[in-house]
Amino acid sequence: MDTDFSIELGKEDPVLDLPWKDPTGRLAYVDLKRHPDLIFQVEEAVKFSELDEFLRMANSARSVVESAKCDTWTTTELSAEEDIYDASHKFASYIDLVFSHSDDRWSFDQHERFAKRWTELLRRAPELSASAEICVRRCFFGEEANVRDGFYFTVYINGYGSNEEDSRKSWSIGMKLAATAILQLSASPG
Repeated sequence: MDTDFSIELGKEDPVLDLPWKDPTGRLAYVDLKRHPDLIFQVEEAVKFSELDEFLRMANSARSVVESAKCDTWTTTELSAEEDIYDASHKFASYIDLVFSHSDDRWSFDQHERFAKRWTELLRRAPELSASAEICVRRCFFGEEANVRDGFYFTVYINGYGSNEEDSRKSWSIGMKLAATAILQLSASPG
């Protein structure tokens, strides 16, 4: 599985506010770590069983991380770098994750180390038409006057194929591998 990680802490790079709510109030942060029964509130997890499974694993008691936000989409617009997959379709997702223990949320070194180890594990996976990119980014935890700077992960998982069904199958395998790697890393911290 093609995997890479990046550090994105520049002024123009994405950031996460946690908890978050979209401007319309229709979508908002759901604390699945402490309330796994609320997974039905995550529309994408209801629609895609693979994402449901990933979120359940990532938010389980065995995991050192928890989810903050996610999305899925399909496209036929692939970049030149994606030509290696000889595909016409991509099934893609991102999942934002934070460390569950608040002390870990402030440590850049901890995030970088986890991202590197996660990348190394995924690179050992069998070759398949899928990719993962793990990004370390800035997160603002708290609300209004009580905000603290920390970090979070965005993991992009993409599956490729000659049609939507094939690309979803590749994505599904990538999702399973990424979630399993989280649990492996959680069992052997460091």
